[in-house]
Amino acid sequence: MHSRKLFLFVFFSILSISLFSQNKVRIYGYVIDTNNRGIELANVYVQHTNIGTSTNQNGYYELTVDIKDSIKLVFSMIGYQTVTYTVHPKLKVIQLTVELPPLSKQIEDVNVIGQRRQTSTIDVVDPSKYRLMPNSAGGIESLLISFTGVSSSNELSSQYNVRGGNFDENIVYVNGIEVYRPLLIRAGQQEGLSFINPDMVQNVSFSSGGFNAEYGDKMSSVLDISYKKPSAFEATASASLLGASAYMGTAGKRFSQMHGIRYKTSKYLLGTMDTQGEYDPSFVDYQTFLTYQIKPKWELTFLGNFSQNDYRFIPQTRETSFGTYSMGRKLTIFFEGQEKDLFQTSFGALTLNFRPSKSTKLSLIGSAFYTNERENYDISGEYILSEVKMDVDPDKQTGESLGIGNYHEHARNKLNATVANLSHLGEYAKNGHLLKWGTNVQIEKIDDQINEWEWRDSAGYSLPYNNRQVNLYYNMNASNSLKTLRATSFLQDTYKYSSTAGTFSFTGGLRSHYWTFNREFLLSPRFTVAYLPHWEKDFSFRFATGLYYQAPFYKEIRDTLTDALGNVDIKLNSNIKAQRSLHFVLGGDHYFRAWGRPFKFTTEAYLKLADRVVSYSVDNVRIRYSGENDAKAYTAGIDFKLFGELVPGTDSWINLSLMDSKEDIIGDSYVRHTYDDEGNILSSETIYPSWVPRPTEQRYAFSMMFQDYLPSNPKYKLQLKLIWSDGLPFGAPRNEQFRSAFRMPPYRRVDIGGSRLLVNGSDEWMNKSWLGHVKNIWINVEVFNLLNFKNVNSYYWVTDIYQHQVAVPNYLTGRQLNLRLLVDFK
Repeated sequence: MHSRKLFLFVFFSILSISLFSQNKVRIYGYVIDTNNRGIELANVYVQHTNIGTSTNQNGYYELTVDIKDSIKLVFSMIGYQTVTYTVHPKLKVIQLTVELPPLSKQIEDVNVIGQRRQTSTIDVVDPSKYRLMPNSAGGIESLLISFTGVSSSNELSSQYNVRGGNFDENIVYVNGIEVYRPLLIRAGQQEGLSFINPDMVQNVSFSSGGFNAEYGDKMSSVLDISYKKPSAFEATASASLLGASAYMGTAGKRFSQMHGIRYKTSKYLLGTMDTQGEYDPSFVDYQTFLTYQIKPKWELTFLGNFSQNDYRFIPQTRETSFGTYSMGRKLTIFFEGQEKDLFQTSFGALTLNFRPSKSTKLSLIGSAFYTNERENYDISGEYILSEVKMDVDPDKQTGESLGIGNYHEHARNKLNATVANLSHLGEYAKNGHLLKWGTNVQIEKIDDQINEWEWRDSAGYSLPYNNRQVNLYYNMNASNSLKTLRATSFLQDTYKYSSTAGTFSFTGGLRSHYWTFNREFLLSPRFTVAYLPHWEKDFSFRFATGLYYQAPFYKEIRDTLTDALGNVDIKLNSNIKAQRSLHFVLGGDHYFRAWGRPFKFTTEAYLKLADRVVSYSVDNVRIRYSGENDAKAYTAGIDFKLFGELVPGTDSWINLSLMDSKEDIIGDSYVRHTYDDEGNILSSETIYPSWVPRPTEQRYAFSMMFQDYLPSNPKYKLQLKLIWSDGLPFGAPRNEQFRSAFRMPPYRRVDIGGSRLLVNGSDEWMNKSWLGHVKNIWINVEVFNLLNFKNVNSYYWVTDIYQHQVAVPNYLTGRQLNLRLLVDFK
């Protein structure tokens, strides 16, 4: 505690130092047209000097200048009249919004307006604006969970759910190439780094449903990442209590390169969890992107990645208090044993781009992904479940013992997987049409060895109890190999035209898929229409529909066969079919200005009807499928988003999502008995459950991303991320009667970060010092889980000899302080 106070004192002492002279004046504001729309790329400069800047897509500009007397500020843009303002140095901060009259009433160009409006379900984000955002997971995905329709209930994981779908229903592309994640990971603690390196990203495109045919065979969402190509030397380094990263990019006349290396350790963060022990997680990732211009029309690129997640854990004790004030419980466990997991993945993609003309682009891509996964643990524990008296001193809370027992968990799981593919992509634009096509052939080879079991004892009786033999509570064995061929293709056309009523955009496409394992051929038609009316106020409307298939990968085809003693055997189900979902998405945007700042209000309503569903259960981040097309489902909801510059020059947003997601397991049933006073069965009734909540149903979700700074000194910034979402459904394992019968507490989390720009490379004095190659130095203090909410992401079930079960919550991380230093080089 003393060290933390000392740290805060030193940090805020640093923040209080002013490194720059006080004769500088900050001038900021917007350049708008007569329709109150921001003018992008307008020139703002001091007359008769080379001091100036350009406006961003919202028309925002910012300048810091030395003013001894008055200066003349010039605002200009092609097609608009030039406006000059005289600025006097009366204030240190001046906000100035300027309206530029048009030179002619005929300069309005519908195409320019269309670029500012969203004409598809794809939302594009510039990640460089959110570099200082508090982020415990360390990836782009932490930004996504503040989007509408996107949720996550585990800050240790980079995985996310979209509109009622699970983690496996999201497809991720990097430079047009699909990327994969390890298959055996069962907990966020093991996960480590996501594939995407934030330092190398240029654009983030995301769709939460109704996406085009060019994107793959998943049912929920698309994340399309574009890596940048540096035009000159650039470098970034950062370090925090959670790890470090370094990035460098260079460019020549023909050759450009990027290299990024990341190291992460969540040992500091995991120390706030209930289970105490020796955490030794170590996650390393190296990534490179090389570009070579062979000829003016020919380009060769290479994307490579290697990552290693090494998770070691020796548990010691666990104390978890739960329940209500009047009926509290405490679970205390003393452990022996350890866990050693290793996940190694490597990826490489070689792309040849050919542009025979400005309207045509052709690409040939060859890529390969390999994963080597080892999960080994042998942990035993002795537990005591007792009452808790909540109204007494915490050290004296434990009351009467309700049960004692022990358990032993063991696993030796191995998985090797190779995915190699060869694909072709093409684009052709002419006469208002944008034609896209592609084809892909993919080979998949997987070897899977599973050997895991659990033994439980309650008050000296082995579970499940049998007076003639000792049985394991759970036992799973599998030895499977799979080698298959998968082929996909798509054809898509986008056509735009204008009329007196407005601008219309139509996108239609057809996607095909064939897999040799189940010999299934799929056709997926998809269609999107957008309408941009020529009204006085800015509105846009869009509608998307299509048939989406969740083409099975390895996890979905593992059919689990369980006997009466709980022994599980896994066979690969070659009769499985792709899950199918029909999407309807209707949305609209309203662009407006309030308080002189640009805003966008978005509403999207959606309906997803699914059949041939493979049911599953979720435990932490592990998804276990039934291996059969045994369910049907639907998801309906509506999303609201207010996006804009709550503070001039910074993007913020507020989201509200409402959802109803249900599934019906075909042919499921259970027997309900009626007993007399002596415990004898009077009657029995077979119950056939109908629609129940899906495992990922969150009926409501509220999120907010907010950025701020001191107007008098923008070197001080603040970033706040808030999430409040409904708890996920859950039930007792292997119990159809209580499937999704309960619901976890709401997931609530507030992360906040305060930043200070210590060094700014644009200052003249830096060029004369040893900091001449430094562009910026930021120091950031982050507080994760500011309000110290005790969030739950799974349950451990304690079972007694009478098969009575108690759900003990597995709590996530508590409040934690992090210090991050970020340096940009030039």
